Amino acid sequence: MSLWICLTCGAEHPDTRRPPDVCAICADDRQWIPPEGQRWSTASDLEVGRTFTVEEIEPDLFAVTVTPEVAIGQRSLVLRTPHGNILWEPSAYISADLVVAVEALGRVVAVAASHPHLAGAAVSWSHMLSARQQHEVPILWNAHDRRWVQRPDPAYVFWTDRHEPVPGVTLLRAGGHFPGSCVLHWPAGAGGRGVLLVGDTLMVGPSGHTVSFMRSYPNQLPLSERLVRQIVATLEPLAYDRIHGAFPGRAIVSDAPAVVRSSAERYIGWLTDTIRDPDEELPANTQHAG
Repeated sequence: MSLWICLTCGAEHPDTRRPPDVCAICADDRQWIPPEGQRWSTASDLEVGRTFTVEEIEPDLFAVTVTPEVAIGQRSLVLRTPHGNILWEPSAYISADLVVAVEALGRVVAVAASHPHLAGAAVSWSHMLSARQQHEVPILWNAHDRRWVQRPDPAYVFWTDRHEPVPGVTLLRAGGHFPGSCVLHWPAGAGGRGVLLVGDTLMVGPSGHTVSFMRSYPNQLPLSERLVRQIVATLEPLAYDRIHGAFPGRAIVSDAPAVVRSSAERYIGWLTDTIRDPDEELPANTQHAG
Protein backbone atom coordinates (compact mmCIF):
# COMPACT_ATOMS: atom_id res chain seq x y z
CA MET A 1 0.00 0.00 0.00
CA SER A 2 1.28 3.49 -0.84
CA LEU A 3 0.42 7.10 -0.21
CA TRP A 4 0.08 8.64 -3.65
CA ILE A 5 1.22 12.17 -4.49
CA CYS A 6 -0.23 13.88 -7.56
CA LEU A 7 2.73 15.16 -9.55
CA THR A 8 0.70 18.02 -11.02
CA CYS A 9 -0.79 19.65 -7.91
CA GLY A 10 1.09 17.83 -5.14
CA ALA A 11 -2.02 16.71 -3.27
CA GLU A 12 -1.58 13.66 -1.06
CA HIS A 13 -4.04 10.77 -1.58
CA PRO A 14 -4.84 7.73 0.62
CA ASP A 15 -3.15 4.33 0.90
CA THR A 16 -4.26 2.13 -1.99
CA ARG A 17 -2.68 -0.65 -4.00
CA ARG A 18 -3.00 1.39 -7.19
CA PRO A 19 -3.11 5.15 -7.63
CA PRO A 20 -6.49 6.81 -8.23
CA ASP A 21 -7.66 7.12 -11.82
CA VAL A 22 -7.74 10.89 -11.51
CA CYS A 23 -6.89 13.65 -9.05
CA ALA A 24 -10.14 15.52 -8.45
CA ILE A 25 -8.25 18.75 -7.74
CA CYS A 26 -6.53 18.60 -11.13
CA ALA A 27 -9.74 17.65 -12.99
CA ASP A 28 -11.28 20.94 -11.80
CA ASP A 29 -11.15 23.93 -14.18
CA ARG A 30 -8.66 25.74 -11.92
CA GLN A 31 -6.01 23.09 -12.47
CA TRP A 32 -5.08 20.70 -15.28
CA ILE A 33 -4.29 17.10 -16.17
CA PRO A 34 -1.21 16.62 -18.38
CA PRO A 35 -1.83 15.54 -22.00
CA GLU A 36 -0.20 12.19 -21.24
CA GLY A 37 -2.62 11.64 -18.36
CA GLN A 38 -2.53 11.74 -14.59
CA ARG A 39 0.93 11.24 -13.08
CA TRP A 40 1.64 9.93 -9.58
CA SER A 41 4.55 9.37 -7.24
CA THR A 42 5.07 8.34 -3.62
CA ALA A 43 6.74 10.15 -0.75
CA SER A 44 9.71 7.75 -0.79
CA ASP A 45 10.20 8.13 -4.54
CA LEU A 46 10.13 11.92 -4.25
CA GLU A 47 13.03 11.83 -1.78
CA VAL A 48 15.41 10.50 -4.42
CA GLY A 49 17.67 13.22 -5.80
CA ARG A 50 16.07 16.12 -3.93
CA THR A 51 17.50 18.56 -1.42
CA PHE A 52 16.01 21.32 0.68
CA THR A 53 17.08 24.60 2.22
CA VAL A 54 15.67 26.48 5.22
CA GLU A 55 16.26 30.22 5.06
CA GLU A 56 15.16 33.03 7.37
CA ILE A 57 13.56 35.60 5.05
CA GLU A 58 12.78 37.99 7.90
CA PRO A 59 12.97 37.66 11.67
CA ASP A 60 10.85 34.66 12.75
CA LEU A 61 9.74 33.76 9.21
CA PHE A 62 11.52 30.92 7.42
CA ALA A 63 11.20 29.66 3.83
CA VAL A 64 11.62 25.96 3.03
CA THR A 65 12.58 25.41 -0.61
CA VAL A 66 12.79 21.98 -2.24
CA THR A 67 15.06 21.36 -5.27
CA PRO A 68 14.08 20.09 -7.81
CA GLU A 69 10.59 21.43 -7.13
CA VAL A 70 7.61 19.09 -6.82
CA ALA A 71 4.31 19.73 -8.59
CA ILE A 72 3.29 23.40 -8.32
CA GLY A 73 6.56 24.12 -6.55
CA GLN A 74 5.45 26.39 -3.74
CA ARG A 75 7.81 27.13 -0.90
CA SER A 76 6.64 26.30 2.59
CA LEU A 77 6.85 29.00 5.23
CA VAL A 78 7.40 28.46 8.95
CA LEU A 79 6.15 31.27 11.15
CA ARG A 80 7.78 31.26 14.59
CA THR A 81 5.78 32.74 17.47
CA PRO A 82 6.14 32.66 21.28
CA HIS A 83 3.11 30.36 21.39
CA GLY A 84 4.34 27.80 18.86
CA ASN A 85 5.06 27.70 15.14
CA ILE A 86 2.78 27.45 12.11
CA LEU A 87 3.74 25.49 8.98
CA TRP A 88 2.14 27.33 6.06
CA GLU A 89 1.69 25.78 2.58
CA PRO A 90 3.21 22.36 3.43
CA SER A 91 5.21 20.87 0.58
CA ALA A 92 4.38 17.64 -1.22
CA TYR A 93 7.94 16.59 -0.45
CA ILE A 94 8.46 15.31 3.07
CA SER A 95 11.36 13.40 4.62
CA ALA A 96 12.56 12.65 8.13
CA ASP A 97 15.45 15.10 7.70
CA LEU A 98 13.14 17.90 6.57
CA VAL A 99 10.77 17.33 9.47
CA VAL A 100 13.72 17.50 11.88
CA ALA A 101 14.88 20.75 10.26
CA VAL A 102 11.43 22.32 10.57
CA GLU A 103 11.08 21.13 14.16
CA ALA A 104 14.47 22.63 15.00
CA LEU A 105 12.90 26.07 14.49
CA GLY A 106 10.56 25.37 17.42
CA ARG A 107 7.44 23.44 18.33
CA VAL A 108 4.93 23.31 15.46
CA VAL A 109 1.36 23.71 16.70
CA ALA A 110 -0.55 23.84 13.39
CA VAL A 111 -0.33 23.11 9.67
CA ALA A 112 -2.31 25.40 7.36
CA ALA A 113 -2.64 26.18 3.65
CA SER A 114 -4.17 29.06 1.76
CA HIS A 115 -6.18 26.70 -0.50
CA PRO A 116 -6.24 23.09 -1.78
CA HIS A 117 -3.61 23.56 -4.52
CA LEU A 118 -0.90 24.29 -1.93
CA ALA A 119 -1.82 21.73 0.75
CA GLY A 120 0.80 19.20 -0.36
CA ALA A 121 1.37 16.30 2.05
CA ALA A 122 -0.45 18.04 4.90
CA VAL A 123 -1.60 14.83 6.58
CA SER A 124 1.88 13.29 6.54
CA TRP A 125 3.30 16.52 7.95
CA SER A 126 0.71 16.47 10.74
CA HIS A 127 1.35 12.80 11.57
CA MET A 128 5.15 13.05 11.58
CA LEU A 129 5.22 16.26 13.61
CA SER A 130 2.65 14.88 16.06
CA ALA A 131 4.69 11.71 16.58
CA ARG A 132 7.95 13.57 17.14
CA GLN A 133 6.51 16.26 19.39
CA GLN A 134 4.08 13.97 21.23
CA HIS A 135 1.14 16.30 20.78
CA GLU A 136 -1.51 16.55 18.07
CA VAL A 137 -0.69 18.99 15.27
CA PRO A 138 -3.97 19.92 13.53
CA ILE A 139 -4.44 20.76 9.86
CA LEU A 140 -6.43 23.99 9.67
CA TRP A 141 -8.70 23.82 6.61
CA ASN A 142 -11.46 26.20 5.59
CA ALA A 143 -14.90 24.58 5.74
CA HIS A 144 -15.92 26.09 2.38
CA ASP A 145 -13.30 23.84 0.74
CA ARG A 146 -14.14 20.67 2.68
CA ARG A 147 -14.96 18.67 -0.46
CA TRP A 148 -11.40 19.15 -1.75
CA VAL A 149 -9.79 17.16 1.08
CA GLN A 150 -8.20 14.24 -0.78
CA ARG A 151 -6.92 12.26 2.20
CA PRO A 152 -9.52 12.49 4.99
CA ASP A 153 -8.03 12.33 8.48
CA PRO A 154 -9.02 13.24 12.07
CA ALA A 155 -6.22 15.84 12.06
CA TYR A 156 -8.38 18.20 9.99
CA VAL A 157 -9.91 21.08 11.94
CA PHE A 158 -12.44 23.04 9.89
CA TRP A 159 -12.97 26.74 10.39
CA THR A 160 -15.22 29.24 8.61
CA ASP A 161 -14.47 32.96 8.31
CA ARG A 162 -11.81 33.61 10.93
CA HIS A 163 -9.55 31.47 13.11
CA GLU A 164 -6.73 32.30 15.52
CA PRO A 165 -4.30 29.34 15.60
CA VAL A 166 -2.05 31.09 18.14
CA PRO A 167 -2.51 34.40 19.98
CA GLY A 168 -1.79 37.33 17.69
CA VAL A 169 -1.96 35.39 14.39
CA THR A 170 -5.20 35.08 12.39
CA LEU A 171 -6.43 33.11 9.41
CA LEU A 172 -9.06 35.00 7.40
CA ARG A 173 -11.19 33.69 4.56
CA ALA A 174 -11.02 36.02 1.56
CA GLY A 175 -12.46 33.68 -1.08
CA GLY A 176 -11.92 34.22 -4.78
CA HIS A 177 -9.53 31.60 -6.14
CA PHE A 178 -11.44 29.03 -4.05
CA PRO A 179 -14.44 29.89 -1.84
CA GLY A 180 -12.25 29.04 1.17
CA SER A 181 -9.07 30.77 -0.03
CA CYS A 182 -7.49 32.47 2.94
CA VAL A 183 -4.63 34.64 4.11
CA LEU A 184 -2.60 34.53 7.31
CA HIS A 185 -2.26 37.85 9.14
CA TRP A 186 0.84 38.30 11.31
CA PRO A 187 0.69 41.79 12.88
CA ALA A 188 4.11 41.46 14.57
CA GLY A 189 5.88 40.86 11.26
CA ALA A 190 7.87 43.46 9.30
CA GLY A 191 9.10 45.04 12.51
CA GLY A 192 5.57 45.45 13.86
CA ARG A 193 4.10 46.91 10.65
CA GLY A 194 2.36 43.65 9.84
CA VAL A 195 2.69 40.86 7.27
CA LEU A 196 0.24 38.87 5.15
CA LEU A 197 0.97 35.37 3.83
CA VAL A 198 -1.32 35.00 0.84
CA GLY A 199 -0.59 31.88 -1.21
CA ASP A 200 -2.57 32.28 -4.45
CA THR A 201 -5.39 34.30 -2.90
CA LEU A 202 -3.37 37.19 -4.32
CA MET A 203 -0.63 36.46 -6.83
CA VAL A 204 2.36 38.68 -6.20
CA GLY A 205 3.77 39.93 -9.49
CA PRO A 206 7.43 39.45 -10.45
CA SER A 207 8.21 43.17 -10.03
CA GLY A 208 7.21 43.14 -6.37
CA HIS A 209 4.93 46.13 -7.01
CA THR A 210 1.69 44.49 -8.19
CA VAL A 211 -0.70 41.68 -7.31
CA SER A 212 -3.35 39.93 -9.37
CA PHE A 213 -6.42 37.76 -8.86
CA MET A 214 -7.54 34.70 -10.83
CA ARG A 215 -9.88 31.75 -10.63
CA SER A 216 -7.27 29.74 -12.52
CA TYR A 217 -3.70 30.88 -12.98
CA PRO A 218 -2.62 28.04 -15.35
CA ASN A 219 -5.85 28.22 -17.39
CA GLN A 220 -6.03 32.03 -17.23
CA LEU A 221 -9.61 32.19 -15.99
CA PRO A 222 -10.36 35.59 -14.42
CA LEU A 223 -12.22 36.35 -11.23
CA SER A 224 -15.35 38.44 -11.30
CA GLU A 225 -15.39 42.05 -10.13
CA ARG A 226 -17.54 40.94 -7.18
CA LEU A 227 -14.94 38.46 -5.94
CA VAL A 228 -12.00 40.83 -6.40
CA ARG A 229 -13.82 43.47 -4.37
CA GLN A 230 -14.61 40.81 -1.74
CA ILE A 231 -10.91 40.02 -1.34
CA VAL A 232 -9.97 43.69 -1.08
CA ALA A 233 -12.73 44.33 1.46
CA THR A 234 -11.49 41.43 3.61
CA LEU A 235 -7.96 42.82 3.68
CA GLU A 236 -8.86 46.50 4.06
CA PRO A 237 -9.29 46.52 7.88
CA LEU A 238 -5.99 44.69 8.49
CA ALA A 239 -2.81 46.39 9.65
CA TYR A 240 -0.01 45.18 7.37
CA ASP A 241 2.79 46.63 5.29
CA ARG A 242 4.30 43.53 3.62
CA ILE A 243 3.05 40.53 1.65
CA HIS A 244 4.83 37.21 1.12
CA GLY A 245 3.55 35.12 -1.79
CA ALA A 246 3.69 31.41 -2.42
CA PHE A 247 6.85 31.31 -4.54
CA PRO A 248 10.48 32.28 -3.96
CA GLY A 249 11.21 35.96 -4.48
CA ARG A 250 7.54 36.97 -4.63
CA ALA A 251 6.99 39.69 -2.02
CA ILE A 252 5.58 43.18 -1.66
CA VAL A 253 8.20 44.64 0.65
CA SER A 254 6.36 47.76 1.78
CA ASP A 255 3.18 49.80 1.30
CA ALA A 256 1.32 46.59 0.44
CA PRO A 257 -2.26 47.89 1.11
CA ALA A 258 -1.82 50.59 -1.53
CA VAL A 259 -0.46 47.99 -3.96
CA VAL A 260 -3.49 45.76 -3.37
CA ARG A 261 -5.96 48.62 -3.89
CA SER A 262 -4.30 49.98 -7.05
CA SER A 263 -3.82 46.49 -8.51
CA ALA A 264 -7.48 45.64 -7.89
CA GLU A 265 -8.72 48.81 -9.56
CA ARG A 266 -6.46 48.16 -12.55
CA TYR A 267 -7.70 44.57 -12.81
CA ILE A 268 -11.35 45.63 -12.55
CA GLY A 269 -10.78 48.40 -15.08
CA TRP A 270 -9.58 45.95 -17.71
CA LEU A 271 -12.30 43.44 -16.78
CA THR A 272 -15.10 46.00 -17.18
CA ASP A 273 -13.59 47.80 -20.21
CA THR A 274 -13.28 51.07 -18.33
CA ILE A 275 -9.53 50.97 -18.99
CA ARG A 276 -8.52 50.71 -22.63
CA ASP A 277 -5.22 50.54 -24.45
CA PRO A 278 -4.43 54.05 -25.78
CA ASP A 279 -3.23 52.58 -29.08
CA GLU A 280 -6.73 51.34 -29.92
CA GLU A 281 -7.47 54.81 -31.29
CA LEU A 282 -5.20 55.99 -34.10
CA PRO A 283 -4.18 59.67 -34.18
CA ALA A 284 -6.29 61.78 -36.56
CA ASN A 285 -3.37 62.50 -38.91
CA THR A 286 -2.40 58.83 -39.40
CA GLN A 287 -1.91 57.86 -43.05
CA HIS A 288 -3.65 54.59 -44.01
CA ALA A 289 -1.88 52.33 -46.50
CA GLY A 290 -3.77 50.80 -49.45
